[in-house]
Amino acid sequence: MTIIDSLGAVGGLEPRDANAAYDREDFAERLKRLQPSLVLAWLVISIVVMWALLPGLFTGYSGTEGVAAEKLTGPSAQHLLGTDALGRDVYARIVYGAVHSLSGAFAAVGVGLVIGTALGVVAAAAGGRVEDVVMRIVDVLLSIPSLLLSLTIIILLGFGTVNAAIAVGAASIGSFARLARSEVVRVRRSDYVEAAFGSGGSFTSVLFRHVLPNSLTSVIAFAALQFGNAILNISTLGFLGYGAPPPTPEWGLLIAEGRNYVSTAWWLTTAPGIVVVLVVLSANRISRSFGGSRA
Repeated sequence: MTIIDSLGAVGGLEPRDANAAYDREDFAERLKRLQPSLVLAWLVISIVVMWALLPGLFTGYSGTEGVAAEKLTGPSAQHLLGTDALGRDVYARIVYGAVHSLSGAFAAVGVGLVIGTALGVVAAAAGGRVEDVVMRIVDVLLSIPSLLLSLTIIILLGFGTVNAAIAVGAASIGSFARLARSEVVRVRRSDYVEAAFGSGGSFTSVLFRHVLPNSLTSVIAFAALQFGNAILNISTLGFLGYGAPPPTPEWGLLIAEGRNYVSTAWWLTTAPGIVVVLVVLSANRISRSFGGSRA
């Protein structure tokens, strides 16, 4: 009989009732430990994801078409965040722009995660001259400012959301590679990996069964952190004119289009700017929670 069964028997409860009561108490304790800032961060990310998936549920206006007679009207009950110089609803453009910003950020993180992690794993697993060559390439990538590297790549590839995502992702390859290499090297020196080699395990089997599963946790948490940075970098490229072309409602482009009306129509830059800040801060807060749970 388990401890819970014994307690249930003493208290006059059936074992299943005791288990259910224990589960309810454990769930209540987890709710008490849940931090409001983390709940708010998940709420913000969930809303933005819903914007990207089902924009028609959140606004009845078009993200690209407007009414000329309603241009530059302030926030009201009809237009929650006002309209722009072409009479387009700003709130609708933010909602429809979520899919471009989020998809670009996911693609950028995916590029950095896949290529960077592969380079780091190869360097740590191969060692020797291969490691030296790969890490020198990584050092070169890390020595170039990320924005400058992104601008260089997007000028070579051309403008657009996809090319902007590739450029931002390429700028993060070095960070992912260095982190992946350090984690693989750390795990390779652990006792259980040495025991796996000592028991006759091949290099490939030990790498995929023991080293990678125990070394990629930090890389995944770093990818969550890079998601917020990717949104910010893609918005920066859009603001500079290297991202999605007009009339695409990309968040950085929305801020750029409203910068000439800051003194007369403050909502054009303030509203999308606040959304970008909230999403980036929420993504960073969630990534820190992953790090805390890992610790």
